[in-house]
Amino acid sequence: MSKRRIPRLLQTPAVVLLLLWMLVPLSMTLYFSFIRYVLNSTRRPEWTTPSISNWRGFGNYEYVLFSARDFWLAVQNSLFIVVCILIFTVILGLALAILVNRTFPGRGIVRVLLISPFFVMPAVNAVLWINMILDPVLGLNGLAVGGINNVIAGLREFPVLGAFFSMWPEFEPVSFRATQTSAYAVIMMVTWQWTPFAVLIFMTSLQSEDEQQKEAAILDGASAWSRFRNLTLPHLARPIAIVVMIQSIFHLSLYAEIEIVSRGNGNKNLPYLIGEFTTNNIGAASAAGIFAVILANIVAIFLLRMVGKSLMD
Repeated sequence: MSKRRIPRLLQTPAVVLLLLWMLVPLSMTLYFSFIRYVLNSTRRPEWTTPSISNWRGFGNYEYVLFSARDFWLAVQNSLFIVVCILIFTVILGLALAILVNRTFPGRGIVRVLLISPFFVMPAVNAVLWINMILDPVLGLNGLAVGGINNVIAGLREFPVLGAFFSMWPEFEPVSFRATQTSAYAVIMMVTWQWTPFAVLIFMTSLQSEDEQQKEAAILDGASAWSRFRNLTLPHLARPIAIVVMIQSIFHLSLYAEIEIVSRGNGNKNLPYLIGEFTTNNIGAASAAGIFAVILANIVAIFLLRMVGKSLMD
């Protein structure tokens, strides 16, 4: 018994600290979500303090669900951004990991360059993408579209092909700060930053793939696609599930990219909506935060089941 008690006693401070670190903020958020707590309420000054006398019950939850203008847009946008990022990062990560796993001159340098975007700060990543790449005037987006228009203008002067290219309209660069396209800008920049994470996980897992099975498949006449589908992909099932789970947790809390790209103009997610509530209505912000926790737990439970199934298989 003494051998069991000593490790538990040594672990107790860390466990208690971790519980306090998790339970205290969650308890305060729950408490604020059931009271009227408005920072700049001139009509009711008593609401500016978190007092139990300002009890509101489920009023903040009703307000967020049925009266807040952008709540369901934020939920829909959060899921859309997360799902798109996961699809692109997994597909690109698999392709790049398989390419880099082969032997070629300069492979070490290529691996370092592939991983380097993951270490860029999210705010810096967003500023670089929206100004230097996606800007319709000074970015690569505007320069590429301008170059295409110049090529088409030159082709219009040809004797035979000129009549065909004269029917082509002049292309206009896409403004990724607009309401309809700002979500796509966030997806592109986050995909670029997090694909190296998937590449690193997949590339490490490919090192442990059974080469004898691949050699046997080659001798049996299996094609490259058949070897990938029947050998490589099942071998990467666990890493794929882990990448999906970890990235989902991080991408549900995106904030800096949305703030820099669109200031939330038609492109809000739950963290951004909570940030807007926090400027004044702490009660509504807390209720929205509880909904965000519930959504994150639903996604986490689903992904954990998927990870557990892949591990058991």
